[in-house]
Amino acid sequence: MRSRQPGVYCISIQHQTANYPIAMANEHPGALRPRKGRGALSNHSSRYLATHSEWDAGEDGIEGASPVTECRAVQARSVIARNRSPDIPFAQSINPYQGCEHGCIYCYARPTHAYLDLSPGLDFETRLTYKANAAEQLRRELARPGYRCATITLGANTDPYQPVEREHRITRQILEVLRDCRHPVAIITKGALVTRDIDILADMAAEGLASVAVSLTTLDDTLKRQLEPRAPSARARLRAMAELSAAGVPVNVLFAPVIPALNDSEMEHLLEAARAAGAERAAYILLRLPLEVRDLFFEWLHQHYPQRASHVISLLRQCRDGADNDSRFGHRMRGSGVFAELLSQRFRLSCKKLGLTMGETFAARCDLFTPPQVAPASRRPASDSSAQGELFD
Repeated sequence: MRSRQPGVYCISIQHQTANYPIAMANEHPGALRPRKGRGALSNHSSRYLATHSEWDAGEDGIEGASPVTECRAVQARSVIARNRSPDIPFAQSINPYQGCEHGCIYCYARPTHAYLDLSPGLDFETRLTYKANAAEQLRRELARPGYRCATITLGANTDPYQPVEREHRITRQILEVLRDCRHPVAIITKGALVTRDIDILADMAAEGLASVAVSLTTLDDTLKRQLEPRAPSARARLRAMAELSAAGVPVNVLFAPVIPALNDSEMEHLLEAARAAGAERAAYILLRLPLEVRDLFFEWLHQHYPQRASHVISLLRQCRDGADNDSRFGHRMRGSGVFAELLSQRFRLSCKKLGLTMGETFAARCDLFTPPQVAPASRRPASDSSAQGELFD
């Protein structure tokens, strides 16, 4: 069945859960054509929809220019998300944006776009939302009598300093609220734009209230452009780390994700460059392939590295007990087996040699927190019998 939208074929399908073949059969060659500045090669619909849409690269398809980025406002009913996973070193987080223009093909947050009935593929990179009332809602949540102060992480799901932050400034508004309340914050980002907010972060860091973790995946410019098409270069990220460190902001480097036979050989050099830029701590995460990320990554891998794809997939499966993904706590971030253990040993030895502390988080102070003053919500005036009686006059 063909959709009314030009260039889109709608096909009723069921999701396949079997292991992805090492030699991928390309049934729609046009659908896998790379688009400049975009990471995903396809745009399959949300798994929650009975009818799925696929871009057709025919004469009325989307050949040529990349899809334009859209970012619309939403009103958030809450902004602080809670986490109980033992694998994640924080209990609270805020995500100012849904979707991410950086377009990192490996991003574990891509499947969350399915909750919006959008594709984890190109939609995730091009159809974004921002929480217009995030700062206002944050004040209300911090002012609640039952709130207990704990470090809030910005960037747990999508990047708080992706390109659209230049226009919308939602992350900066959130930081202003946290600064005014003297509330601890930890930032995770690839965005060099984080240096714009050094004025806030430096003041907070001076009181032990702020730290920044910079995600660094590769020092190879060509690989960076393919893996993370709209993220800043490694040089820009290292420069941002140096500026933050010089301003007194504690800096952490995240070598993430580690992709066997693609970027794992860079581990030692990458950590050395980060240490020279002022990083004090370091952590790494093995590539995860949950849900739709698996197919999107394998499409990308066969397109850009066809001769290496089989080897990469084989090593990944060796680290996941033969599967493409392992969601078990204690396993999903590091993997298991000989190759995973080798990565762990290399990382530990490199950190020891460079004087880097292993771990993602800095200790932050919570004793300085002062709840914000928020005007009470207006209530509907109590009704009286005379007013009710007028309805029958």
